[in-house]
Amino acid sequence: MTSQQGAGIPWLSINSLEFPSIHTALCEPDGLLAAGGDLSPERLAAAYKQGIFPWYEEGQPILWWSPDPRAVISPNQFRASRSLQKMLRRNKFEVRLDTAFNEVIERCSESRDNAEGTWISTEMKIAYKALHRAGLAHSIECFLDEVLVGGLYGIGIGKLFFGESMFHLETDASKVAFAFLCRLLSEQQCPMIDCQLPNAHLSSLGVTTISREVFESQLKLYADHEQPINWDILPTILSPW
Repeated sequence: MTSQQGAGIPWLSINSLEFPSIHTALCEPDGLLAAGGDLSPERLAAAYKQGIFPWYEEGQPILWWSPDPRAVISPNQFRASRSLQKMLRRNKFEVRLDTAFNEVIERCSESRDNAEGTWISTEMKIAYKALHRAGLAHSIECFLDEVLVGGLYGIGIGKLFFGESMFHLETDASKVAFAFLCRLLSEQQCPMIDCQLPNAHLSSLGVTTISREVFESQLKLYADHEQPINWDILPTILSPW
């Protein structure tokens, strides 16, 4: 069960996986739903199935979010710029699945000038590495001459994928990883990739926003789908573009 933290958001019990309804999330800051609990694989899986994700900085308690609107993309609606299309046709990188998950999340957590990954704390990395071992967290990796130069990671539940973070050491490597992710998931009839919060970079790739209600309806249809994506049978080296 949850308890109320003063006049603010609910505080999650360590002994229960229950979350408050996503419709009780705050409008300001947008989507803040609860605090506390832990980052066990069981709690994280329960959170993602309900459209909730953790996001907090060092020194803060674990904060849980469900923003409205939600940034999403249908894999078959991925949009590549002309320059990215040229990059894809060059097949500069060898693109792999789940061969270097730990290295990808470590790279995503490093501070960079344009970073979106600096919130990935040691606690978060331990938690998502455990999710990877449990078969729920996955990475797409771009290699150049056997060196990891870009990639992304996220959570696969049912027919859905929940993106978390990406990085690049070579120009467009993270965009190439995203393109390959969209192609792979389109082949698996995945209807939606959750990108959490909109930004200009994601919008350039075809990411749009939907309401929390529509997002929730998609979760109900596909998070517990009777034919989930079987990540175990997918190739570790993805076919060239």
